[in-house]
Amino acid sequence: MLRSLYSGISGMRGFQTKLDVIGNNIANVNTVGFKAGRVMFKDILSQTVAGVTAPNNGQGGINAKQIGLGSAIGAIDTLHTPGSAMTTNVVTDLRIDGDGFFAVSPDDTGTQTFLTRAGNFTVDANRELVTADGYRVLDTNGQPITLDPAVTAFSISQNGEIVAVNADGTSTGTGVKIGVVKVENPAGLQKIGNNMYSVTGNATSQAIQELSANDPTAGTGAIISGQLEMSNVDLTAEFTEMIVAERGFQANSKIITASDEILQDIVNLKR
Repeated sequence: MLRSLYSGISGMRGFQTKLDVIGNNIANVNTVGFKAGRVMFKDILSQTVAGVTAPNNGQGGINAKQIGLGSAIGAIDTLHTPGSAMTTNVVTDLRIDGDGFFAVSPDDTGTQTFLTRAGNFTVDANRELVTADGYRVLDTNGQPITLDPAVTAFSISQNGEIVAVNADGTSTGTGVKIGVVKVENPAGLQKIGNNMYSVTGNATSQAIQELSANDPTAGTGAIISGQLEMSNVDLTAEFTEMIVAERGFQANSKIITASDEILQDIVNLKR
């Protein structure tokens, strides 16, 4: 069977995956805290028809003759570049101006920790700071954040501290700070849906530690209250990549068609 037939099939599979990733990026163009993905290709092992000959006895060297066997998916990366800021003026809408992540937990123990860049938080009936899906936001000690019932209004400073606003208009620091996590390799985080990531062994080599925001030594960044980080998807780039993927898919389908016609000619040699 012709090698070009299978090379074309591998190319079509790769570009189909690329279109899947592009489609997901475009679908999440307005998703808070979403990070776009990209597909990188690599070539498959080449078949060596003739090996290398080194120069010898006055005769020049000869390069190897190799035939490639198609392409494969090399990586599907998550691009953790900052998204644009959207001002909402809602106190519990938070944006991290840096490389950190909010730490959230599905239970009140804080033993299971997930990370997110989506800061559209609310205060529930138990006075706990939670995500839109009810996950509890953790403080710098890794514990869920609960507001004092006596606090009727509050603000959040850039270092993540919740500041209570008294009835006379004065402000008092509560000492409770929103936890922000910095990981060595954000691309190593695994998406689990709902704008959240789970920590893997390739994301960080250490246990998750909640750090206060605006920490220059940790590089977590400042917390900006009243703003949200939107998706970092660039529609112009996505549509351009869509055209490239579509043409690549079509070109590989032409390879398959041409290979099929050649095989048909070979079959017709015997009539």
